[in-house]
Amino acid sequence: MNPDSPSVYPFVAIVGQESLKKSLILNVINPGLSGVLIRGEKGTAKSTAVRALADLLPEIAVVDGDPFQSDPDDPKTMSPEVRARFEAGEALPVRRRKVRVVELPISATEDRVVGTLDLELALKEGRKQIEPGLLASANRGILYVDEVNLLDDHVVDVLLDSAAMGVNTIEREGISFSHPARFTLVGTMNPEEGDLRPQLLDRFGLCVHVEGLDTPQERVEVVKRRAEFEADPEAFAARWAEETQKLRAAVAEAIKLCPQVTAADAILYSIAERSLRMGVDGHRSDIVMLKAAKALAAWAGRGEVTEADVEEAAVLALAHRMRRRPFEDILGPHPAA
Repeated sequence: MNPDSPSVYPFVAIVGQESLKKSLILNVINPGLSGVLIRGEKGTAKSTAVRALADLLPEIAVVDGDPFQSDPDDPKTMSPEVRARFEAGEALPVRRRKVRVVELPISATEDRVVGTLDLELALKEGRKQIEPGLLASANRGILYVDEVNLLDDHVVDVLLDSAAMGVNTIEREGISFSHPARFTLVGTMNPEEGDLRPQLLDRFGLCVHVEGLDTPQERVEVVKRRAEFEADPEAFAARWAEETQKLRAAVAEAIKLCPQVTAADAILYSIAERSLRMGVDGHRSDIVMLKAAKALAAWAGRGEVTEADVEEAAVLALAHRMRRRPFEDILGPHPAA
């Protein structure tokens, strides 16, 4: 998908859905949040927001011709072949491009996602030749899975493992090949069509629940903007170009600031107490809450996390992790209550 295409609806033109938009922006500011699961009924701008997200990101440098989108300035995250060329002193060809949104279809097989290895060539000639999968294309980008709850569980496991480790490994008959697979995972789903296992829910850093807009004014504005976009996508994009550029610049500043944001011990205790009070298993919620709170502080232009950041982060990080009885709604009580 080309994010520069006028057929992509501008992110800033989306009416309402502030939690949805902010959760996506936070994952851009800190990709270590491990993505976001967006739950909600059809027609609530879930897919529109995800597809528009890449246009907010700065361009990245990639090694030209490398299917794994290797960073020419970071040998540790290069694909094996590119790293070997780099260590041999070769001048790597470099080009700059927009970050990609790679969509994973519901029908995708594990081979399509992970990639395949030519076993015969490996056994006969000792060479590892692979057919890269979607995880290779998504490296350093955004992997978008619509209706993630309808994917085969094993494919979801592979996605979440790669998202957590930042590496994808292709294995066949004892022969393996690994390549970087660092991406922001965004899943959308309609809860009416089935849910994810709790173990999989926990692997998404953040979770938001979106609903249709509930005022006539907002709903009318959605219709007007959509009609204007469909009539002339280029003119519509031009109308929102200035606001898009402002948001793009703000995101870039927050990305730079985020690694410098600090959190006092009192903030860490507040995070731990919230997880305990909500009966959350494990420690992933604490780690995600801290990362989200730092991203929120950076988004606000601050160098230190506040209690308000923790409260907002808790809403996004705890709802899908709380212990619950069978058939209890996933959202449960408000985490910040």
